[in-house]
Amino acid sequence: MDQSTNTPADKADAPAPSVKGITDAASRLSSVVINTPLSTNSNLSEKYNADISLKREDLQAVRSFKIRGAYNKICKIPNSKRHNGVVCASAGNHSQGVAFACAALQIKGVIFMPASTPAQKVKQTRSYGKGFVEVVLVGDTFDEAQAEALSYQAESQAIMIHAFDDIDVMEGQGTVALEILQASKRSIDYLFIPVGGGGLASGVATYFKSQSPHTIIVGVEPEGAASMQASFDAGKNIGLDTIDSFVDGAAVKRPGDLGYQVCRDKLDHLVAVPEGKACATLLELYNEEGIVVEPAGALSIAALDFFAEEIRDKHVVCLISGGNNDIDRTEEIKERALLYEGRKHYFVINLAQRAGALKEFVVDVLGPEDDIVFFEYSKKTNRTHGPAIVGIETPSDKNFLSLKAKIEKCGIKYEYLNNNDSLFRYIV
Repeated sequence: MDQSTNTPADKADAPAPSVKGITDAASRLSSVVINTPLSTNSNLSEKYNADISLKREDLQAVRSFKIRGAYNKICKIPNSKRHNGVVCASAGNHSQGVAFACAALQIKGVIFMPASTPAQKVKQTRSYGKGFVEVVLVGDTFDEAQAEALSYQAESQAIMIHAFDDIDVMEGQGTVALEILQASKRSIDYLFIPVGGGGLASGVATYFKSQSPHTIIVGVEPEGAASMQASFDAGKNIGLDTIDSFVDGAAVKRPGDLGYQVCRDKLDHLVAVPEGKACATLLELYNEEGIVVEPAGALSIAALDFFAEEIRDKHVVCLISGGNNDIDRTEEIKERALLYEGRKHYFVINLAQRAGALKEFVVDVLGPEDDIVFFEYSKKTNRTHGPAIVGIETPSDKNFLSLKAKIEKCGIKYEYLNNNDSLFRYIV
């Protein structure tokens, strides 16, 4: 797992969010946002032998922190410039914050969203906009939607409300930190926050480093879209050619330029969490706590495993960034979680083409708790054997070696697909 201590060098002078800007934003937002709870989680605290609290931005008015930055930015637009309206690009949560602000302030907005955005987020964006916003679905990633938004801005002179690379947005997001420190009854040793483009992390880290400088701040990004880590490694802000956009609330090809500068200066660690780990954490939160989060909202808690020794006996805060999860994604979330945990395995097996062959495979290979969850077979003429694709779910990752050993003992020729990306993607 990629984990690195940030030791910035050749820091460039650049505009940055400020503590005053954050406190001013808090006053501006006081009648709009919910001061979400900071609550101790007994199960996580017991698991990690630490005092772990959750900042529940999933309970925010639009079920994510994004309303803070969007409203702060739009509220500061002078009346003389509001007639051109606003425009933004978003994978979902920022769009809902912008839509909410547009309706509250009665400003026209056009919102560009990737075509891959979960339907639930698209529907909620239109609902929060109350007729003041137009939603345009375009491209497959945030970056493609952003390009379209910039083109529209140039033609219409609308004001861009960037999802993360804007000081007003960062300072609005930074009000989360102010609330955490006001609500905490004891000093905070570790703070885990999700990182996408860097807006939330920049605002929160700016306030913490001023008001609680001893707190160790850990930024968490999805492994399939670790663009901030790539930029840290390169020593400059760069973009990735391709990303896994599954953790849509935190998956960007390129961080914001301002966000990169601030995060490079103020984050103590940056860790990349596999998407499957985020999915497993999401399911645990729902099944054990009744907390509904989206994949990006699970990142901060998913990272705790990689700091288990460091956080022992410490006071830890994890920021749950959002709870806009689409129920239609449940099967894929479960699939990714099982694959990450080593509990689901796909094989191509060379099955004998005779009666009883499948029954023998089930009896001789599968354990009492193993379950066939996928099976595809087409009989071949004039052949003694034919290929079958079999998906097997096991109760534990420890069952895998035994499963392979039994297949080999039976003399069955097979190919394991989980590690074969070119074939695996056709199934999952």
